[in-house]
Amino acid sequence: MSNASSKVDAFMNREKQWQDEFEQLRMIVLDCGLTEEFKWGTPCYTFQEKNIVLIHGFKEYCALLFFKGALLNDVHGLLVIQSENVQATKQIRFTSSQEITRKASVLKKYIYDAIEVEKAGLEVVFKKTSEFAVAEEFQAKLDAMPALKKAFEALTPGRQRGYLLYFAGAKQAKTRMLRVENCIPQILEGRGLKD
Repeated sequence: MSNASSKVDAFMNREKQWQDEFEQLRMIVLDCGLTEEFKWGTPCYTFQEKNIVLIHGFKEYCALLFFKGALLNDVHGLLVIQSENVQATKQIRFTSSQEITRKASVLKKYIYDAIEVEKAGLEVVFKKTSEFAVAEEFQAKLDAMPALKKAFEALTPGRQRGYLLYFAGAKQAKTRMLRVENCIPQILEGRGLKD
């Protein structure tokens, strides 16, 4: 485990729910020659300082998350899109140590494939912000407030998408309007949804 991180050791010692599964996944990933780091509060594995895969846990499953999962050849049908708005990452989910043991050799193939994607310099082509739906309540405010429109257009594409998804995610017009109204000051200050 020459590529292991003491921060990940500490994380593994604290982990309760998925400790055995995380240790198994860690051994598999490290066996593929990746460098272990601790990012975003979870074990992250890199190749030449590029993020390849991370290990994370949820209430009902733990997973390997491939940063460029959309570019992997999913010959075994294991890759899952975490949510409908995710464009690049994909997960392989697990609910037991036995499942990881059964899939160990296949997991290594996916990891090696992810390394090859990075070596080749491949990039995920993201949808443009203009391709996302604009809630009519927000469009009405953009049309009525030139300063809001200018401030929104000055935001990074990721911040713009964050707002568009947040506004469109509300099912009721009343909720969409409330979200728009509450976010106008942030947008005018040039801040993203979670800034």
